[in-house]
Amino acid sequence: MRKSSQLAAFFLALLCSGLLLAQPQGNAREPIGESPYNIVSLWHQPFAEDGFAFGGNSGVWAESADRIIIAQRGETVLPYPIPENFPGYVGALGINALTETNRRTWQNCLYTLNANGEVQELWNQWDYLCAGSDGPGPHRVRISPYDPESRIWLVNETFHQIYVFSNDGSELLATYGEKNVMGSDATHFGRPQDVAFLPDGRILIADGLDNHRVMIMDNDMNYLGEFGGFGTGPGQFNTIHAIGIGPGGRIFVLDRSGGRVNLFRTTDDPAKVEFERSIGELTLPLDIIVNENDFWITDLGPLRFVNFDFEGNRKYTWLVPRELPDGYLEVHTFSVDPDGNLYGGDNQYGRTQKFIPKAGASASLLIEPPWVAR
Repeated sequence: MRKSSQLAAFFLALLCSGLLLAQPQGNAREPIGESPYNIVSLWHQPFAEDGFAFGGNSGVWAESADRIIIAQRGETVLPYPIPENFPGYVGALGINALTETNRRTWQNCLYTLNANGEVQELWNQWDYLCAGSDGPGPHRVRISPYDPESRIWLVNETFHQIYVFSNDGSELLATYGEKNVMGSDATHFGRPQDVAFLPDGRILIADGLDNHRVMIMDNDMNYLGEFGGFGTGPGQFNTIHAIGIGPGGRIFVLDRSGGRVNLFRTTDDPAKVEFERSIGELTLPLDIIVNENDFWITDLGPLRFVNFDFEGNRKYTWLVPRELPDGYLEVHTFSVDPDGNLYGGDNQYGRTQKFIPKAGASASLLIEPPWVAR
């Protein structure tokens, strides 16, 4: 039994790295076209001390074109000696920041970048919130568009906690969940993955890897209800990885291992939602941005951006190459700034990259910032 579990874990790791997906098109479906973006090569400027480099960039939030908030899974200890032309990210050395956990050190987990990819604010006073973790730690960073204080939410899956910081990063305002205590009640989490915000002030917690549920909280994080549960039936999940909000009360929840997106709608009862449909035939969906009439996800097998309408029709797909210096192994998270620039965090090569819309690119192929009720 142990050998079978080890083999399963090995093949899952290969799947996540793309090594089992040799066919260029793999699980991608038509229409497939070229990327509407140009990548800014080596945009993320190294700032680590000698002997260290970026860790897995698990959370990215583009608050503006000149302030991009990064949550990374610590830094990566580099081998010695380092080549003279080392570009600053461990993927260039053949190191995987996600799987080589023996190289992970919990430092510089939260910081901001300017438009040129240079570190501006380094909030290493909060490194202790990740220190001692034997797992991946920080998973998502988000800001509610309805919060006048623009507080920063950081989800720590390993410790089963969620932190809320002041926008300038100087204060830890709230901590939800009990450190290292997994639970499925109204105040505990089981490896939470994401947080989203409804226009009426309610907060949704994607309590995803252990509990397979979405918790509905009021504006003060008091429990109202939940939906989901483990399974393959309508509205059920096999690990929730991300969540997005759209117009008309729509709630889009990524069922990572289930290979689909489950769409729900709010109801007149603030504690309940209604299941509408499943969308997908996906491999391992990673993150989502919902716009006015459609939504975009990143998926593996092969790594790609996929655009769906709200009925579940596939509108467009573009593949993300893995070849260096500009490739990815995993776009774990992505964000769009108000100027339309796209940012993708790579959890395996270990860095964030910036994409700029190509001149003349069709607006229908570009990802807009997340939908916000007006």
